[in-house]
Amino acid sequence: MKILIPIMLLFICILQYRLWVGDASIAQIKLYQQRLDELKLQVTEKQDRNYALYAEVLDLRKGQEAIEERARDELGMIKADETFFQVIE
Repeated sequence: MKILIPIMLLFICILQYRLWVGDASIAQIKLYQQRLDELKLQVTEKQDRNYALYAEVLDLRKGQEAIEERARDELGMIKADETFFQVIE
């Protein structure tokens, strides 16, 4: 019985050390949780961006209006019977 009590105390001290300071300590778990929350936020932002890009791709595949709009906005193209006016501010 005299040997059992110090062994139990040593075992409890080792477990307490691992709980507060070791690899799977409470502080380490909080850090992992914060990192996980940041990564989840990044994933959500990237998913939203992917959905927007996918919708744009579908729009470009389906209709001529979207292609025409991009050609007008990005390339400055006009139709044959249109007049181009440039407004300088």
